[in-house]
Amino acid sequence: MASKINNRKLRIGIVGCGRISRNHFDSIDVHSEHMELVSVCDVDEDILGNHTEKYKVPGYSNMEAMLKNESMDLVALCTPSGLHPDQTVRAAQHGVNVVTEKPMATRWQDGLRMVRACDQEGVRLFVVKQNRKNTTLQLLKQAITEKRFGKIYMVHINVFWNRPQEYYDSAKWRGTWELDGGAFMNQASHYVDLLDWLIGPVESIQAMNGTLDRDVEVETSGVLNVRWRSGSLGSMSVTMLTYPKNFEGSITILGEKGTVRVGGVAVNEIQHWQFSDEREYDSQVQAANYETTSVYGFGHPGYYKNVIDVMRGEAEPETDGREGLKSLEVLIAAYLSARDGRTVSLPLEY
Repeated sequence: MASKINNRKLRIGIVGCGRISRNHFDSIDVHSEHMELVSVCDVDEDILGNHTEKYKVPGYSNMEAMLKNESMDLVALCTPSGLHPDQTVRAAQHGVNVVTEKPMATRWQDGLRMVRACDQEGVRLFVVKQNRKNTTLQLLKQAITEKRFGKIYMVHINVFWNRPQEYYDSAKWRGTWELDGGAFMNQASHYVDLLDWLIGPVESIQAMNGTLDRDVEVETSGVLNVRWRSGSLGSMSVTMLTYPKNFEGSITILGEKGTVRVGGVAVNEIQHWQFSDEREYDSQVQAANYETTSVYGFGHPGYYKNVIDVMRGEAEPETDGREGLKSLEVLIAAYLSARDGRTVSLPLEY
């Protein structure tokens, strides 16, 4: 595996300077004591020029040239999802560790290919799951880890957001199966991640989806039912057609000894918190709530803190490639179920 780097700053390049990249640039700035931006890459000449001027670093329109010419420890992939696999393999072949945005891939075999390539070349693969760092979800995770719910009976997740036609029209890759994925794969993928990260391994999935009121290839709305190996049951409802703007991103958990709802526009408010016992951190519930103008939350700097610690040999990765595969597997199972009208059991393969 990659050698430890603890005698200098980590050198990072960013590939793709679109809307999500701002969170990565800001995170590098937050951790400037331990990281430095050394190059950027984008196929749009205007966007590339703006970023090279702003950050005073070399810019490339070709990732291969960037990898050949720059000495980097890490590359952050903020590109369309369908490009992540080939770009990850390319970086790994150059001995560069990878931080990739969600979803790590749009196809199951591509996700496996990414993990295997990084294993083979001895580099790290980090998959961004910044919502896990939200203070609200950290408290919920702690309660589940401490088994305060007792047996979890039922779980429900809502993602009621709005993506107008202009959003999909803003780039040719948006709303395509190959490069983007639909409401589940793209917009709600962090919520799909909660199914496994919070509740545990999924046993089976039933799903239906539809392309409603948008001129795109992919689904704009969908529902799925979930059975976990623990016996818990749950469901998830997702739409990008909420009028007139993003309305809710929530998770409700009903258990033997506890009931919790974390809501708001992006799981940023603990709206109900009740258990049969009391813990010291229960007093933190109100303080954990935060205002957000973005569905991305504020978890990227916290995520990068773990990346830095791992690269310095001081921690284990919280969300590596194999952890990323867990939510990708659930996503692919949901698409197979919706396509074929059947229940899909996990794992997808042995």
